[in-house]
Amino acid sequence: MSNHEETLKMVNNLDRAGVEARLAQVRAGAQSAGLGELAQMFAGIEGAPRAQIEEKVKRALKWLAGKPEQRSLVALLELVEINLPNLK
Repeated sequence: MSNHEETLKMVNNLDRAGVEARLAQVRAGAQSAGLGELAQMFAGIEGAPRAQIEEKVKRALKWLAGKPEQRSLVALLELVEINLPNLK
């Protein structure tokens, strides 16, 4: 991970495709960071019901608590969490 802070634009109008794209980023980032357990949480998440996605996002955020080196993954998950009401 680089030494610079990455800034995410916090948008609250992501549709399902946007949410799933961010979760794919989380999965890829977790794999790159050697966090296989976290990556596995989001394997096959595409098309899942909102409640299932919400549960996995909350579980992942708890799992990442206390891991400041993974703040970019936390930021992506928080972005997804904000946009969960948009899932149809």
